[in-house]
Amino acid sequence: MPLLARTVNTPLAIEVRRGAVADLGPLLADRRISAGGDVAVVVGPGQGEKIVELCRPSLGSADVFTVTGGSLDSANELGDRLRRRNYDAVVGIGGGRTIDTAKYAATRYGMPMVTVATSLANDGIASPVASLTHEGGKGSYGVHIPIAVMVDLDFVENGPDRQTQAGIGDAVSNLSACADWELAHRVRDEPIDGLAVTLARTGAEALINHPGKICDDGFLTTLAEALILGGISMSICGSSRPASGGDHEISHAVDQLFPGTSSHGEQAGLGALFCTFLRGDLERFGQLARCLHRHGLATTPAELGLTDEQFVEAVQYAPGTRPDRYTILEHLAMPASETRGRLADYAGALRDHLG
Repeated sequence: MPLLARTVNTPLAIEVRRGAVADLGPLLADRRISAGGDVAVVVGPGQGEKIVELCRPSLGSADVFTVTGGSLDSANELGDRLRRRNYDAVVGIGGGRTIDTAKYAATRYGMPMVTVATSLANDGIASPVASLTHEGGKGSYGVHIPIAVMVDLDFVENGPDRQTQAGIGDAVSNLSACADWELAHRVRDEPIDGLAVTLARTGAEALINHPGKICDDGFLTTLAEALILGGISMSICGSSRPASGGDHEISHAVDQLFPGTSSHGEQAGLGALFCTFLRGDLERFGQLARCLHRHGLATTPAELGLTDEQFVEAVQYAPGTRPDRYTILEHLAMPASETRGRLADYAGALRDHLG
């Protein structure tokens, strides 16, 4: 008998709204994740006390762990502390660093993980990947997808705009990543997962066409859903392919060559815009350029804090950051002189579309 369907791992619950942190206990009980709130709550040093104060009434049996997140050492240390007691689940509340630390520690000891995001800086809120720093730099580690995902718009709205802008760049870059995957499928016959592409692209399309601003609940909800769909798309296909192409290669290159330049998401957004231009898709290029510009993200190397020559150097270095990945950068294999010429053409096209 032919296989007519497949099983897909997704969170049991996804909620994007205001007041999510305060309603954490009822959600855990309703979804049979933890009837009595016997969970490990992991928070960061920033808003940790305020978060604990909000969720404590509904999580009386919880233990609270404050972490300085983002490093492999802190994730391992948290895991060692978690193993001293049996918990129904680990609840990571905060931004990307705190959530990635909790995801890694929970996976290490086979505990269910619940994400409660208070910022929307990247797609890590629902992805099967934890990005953690270590002595040699920064690494990506495979982890279990969260069993539930909540986004509290009260915290997102009150957080720095730059975090939300970074999330926009990360989400819309999925359009370029999927185009790179399709290119690899045509040129090298690389297997492609249509469901993963559909989810990643659908969320990004909704975001790029949304007329709202980063202070609007409707826009923030669309952004959260786009990031969540991007994370689930990676879980479906078992790799970061639908959310990481030449755009992310350029971002990784900037991080390695010129550390501290900007956020990952903003770098990925600019990388996606340049890669879209290289593919010759001027209609998509115009859409993406207007979206990034409208929300205050960089559309030129100078706006990101790089000279043109530094950006050219990053583009040349980019394929080496992911040797196994085939994108428009590997396809064109441009020497530095050609990259400079294409960057000049890119600047002209940008002026035509943005005025």
